[in-house]
Amino acid sequence: MLIGYMRVSKIDGSQTTDLQRDGLLVAGVSPTHLYEDYASGKIEDRPGLMNCLKALREGDTLVVWKLDRLGRDLHHLINTVHDLTGRGVGLKVLTGHGAAIDTTTAAGKLVFGIFAALWRWRGGPPLPRSPHGEA
Repeated sequence: MLIGYMRVSKIDGSQTTDLQRDGLLVAGVSPTHLYEDYASGKIEDRPGLMNCLKALREGDTLVVWKLDRLGRDLHHLINTVHDLTGRGVGLKVLTGHGAAIDTTTAAGKLVFGIFAALWRWRGGPPLPRSPHGEA
């Protein structure tokens, strides 16, 4: 089953999840399997994300519009993906930085592994902000 997660940072109405929602629906995510948050990607304990992660079962795939919608802290992203992988859950990123990540495929697992290793080695900063959250 495909489960979608969307996030925008601002709750004042200047950002919407419409673009993300449309992309997730086109990718095959059912409207009843969409979760969303209106919170900074630097905050790890987001209610929508927590509910989304709880809903995922072995064999499911978490689909996000862009990797930075899942989170902007690299350490949190890597831990989240490792947790998903350990539970038999895939991750598919539709666009932007990380669009080659689809951990349901061998190539996608390799891409994420290289990505994670390079960022750990580099000690990189959080991922850059996405202008797509500002619709």
